[in-house]
Amino acid sequence: MTHPPQSAAPPVAGPAVPAAPGIPAQPGRPSPAPSHAPQPPQGPHSRRTAFAEGAGRLRAAATTEPGRLRVIGAVLALLVVAFGAVTAWQSSERAAAADDVLHRSQPLSSGAADIYRSLADANTAASSGFLAGGQEPAATRDRYEKDISAAASGLVTAAANAEPGSASETTVARLNRLLPEYKGLVERARTYNRQGYPVGGAYLRYANEKMQTQMLPAAEDLYTKENARLDADYGDATPYPWAAIALGVLTLAGLGWAQRRDYRRTNRVLNRGLVAASSATVVALLWLTVGHTVARSELTGSYDHGIRSLTVLHDARIASLKARGNENLSLVARGAETITVGGKQYDTYYYDFDKDMAVLGKGLGRAERFADDSGGTAPVKAAEAGAALWKQRHTAARTEDENGDYQQALDKVIGARGTTGECFDGVDSDLARAIGHEQAEFQRAAARGRDAMTGLPAGAAALAVLGAAGALAGIGRRLSEYR
Repeated sequence: MTHPPQSAAPPVAGPAVPAAPGIPAQPGRPSPAPSHAPQPPQGPHSRRTAFAEGAGRLRAAATTEPGRLRVIGAVLALLVVAFGAVTAWQSSERAAAADDVLHRSQPLSSGAADIYRSLADANTAASSGFLAGGQEPAATRDRYEKDISAAASGLVTAAANAEPGSASETTVARLNRLLPEYKGLVERARTYNRQGYPVGGAYLRYANEKMQTQMLPAAEDLYTKENARLDADYGDATPYPWAAIALGVLTLAGLGWAQRRDYRRTNRVLNRGLVAASSATVVALLWLTVGHTVARSELTGSYDHGIRSLTVLHDARIASLKARGNENLSLVARGAETITVGGKQYDTYYYDFDKDMAVLGKGLGRAERFADDSGGTAPVKAAEAGAALWKQRHTAARTEDENGDYQQALDKVIGARGTTGECFDGVDSDLARAIGHEQAEFQRAAARGRDAMTGLPAGAAALAVLGAAGALAGIGRRLSEYR
């Protein structure tokens, strides 16, 4: 059966698609329906950074109690660790400075004073030997040689401890250059003196001038620099560690707030982890405060009753050595050196002797005031008595010299008995005893100050670790209740 052919269906008319400008519209083609779906934002900042997304998630987590607890635990642990780190750092610095005071700067300062004393005493021994004539006493010669050796040894130690390129290194190098020059002048003076030539006295005065105007000022400069280093080490060892103390108080406040918050939300009186963290922080803070207070007190005492006394005693001993040298040189020069002061003419060495004895008297008075026990006071009083007798005998010797009786004056200065030399030796010995006593006092006090901080850096670090672990454990206990 044959079906009639079917005709094609007429196209359904629809709205014409608007043609683009310049293009005719195509009839019968439907236009796309308008879309109301949101379009992604356009521009260079269309995507959030990983940091912003992380911060957003953190803010969202912090709105829940578990999130808040995690933040609190992290902050508390960070505070405890920071407190321990700062405590270890500051206490370690102060302990190192206290150790430098005891084993480095003070011994170097004392060594510089010994260099000065050895040089001054060598100069005194050289003049004493010259006065004895061609046959110099063996004891005087030995004393001179020992002083020169001690000064050379002290310069080696100072050079080994001086910082490269520092002013101290330059001063030590200068003294090392001047010392053999001085020795050469003294040897020439001795040689001519043994041969009976008057030029020997000129060489000795020239050697003394080199000592007084170049070597002793350089040694004094070295002593001043080493004292400045000692003061700097004291300045580093004694300040309170305020940063560590403030951070410890802040840490305790944070731990107390966390425990109060826990109590208000759970009615539990104690959180064992937070209590452990608080206990560790309290122990570290008390250790830091008490230990440093004791160290500061002992170090301050070692300075007030040790360093100050030692400085005054060293100055007094140096003044006595210079006075003895000038006393001897006044007889060597026999009035050849004069000085005019206030229109009046004086023998240079007698004038300097009077100045040195005035310095010695003031120094002994100050040393007696600084001495805090009989062991320090007794030798100073003995030195004062010896200095007074020395001045009496010196006046008698000077009178003989000014009256033209040179031999009588010489006998009163370097004779066998009742001489100014005996008084000088007694004063020097008494000052040496006083210095030894004050040195021991300093070492005991400084050692106690250093020992008061022993173990504090390591202990603070260990307590900080325990405290941080306790804080995290306490917060973790609360977090476990939400699982």
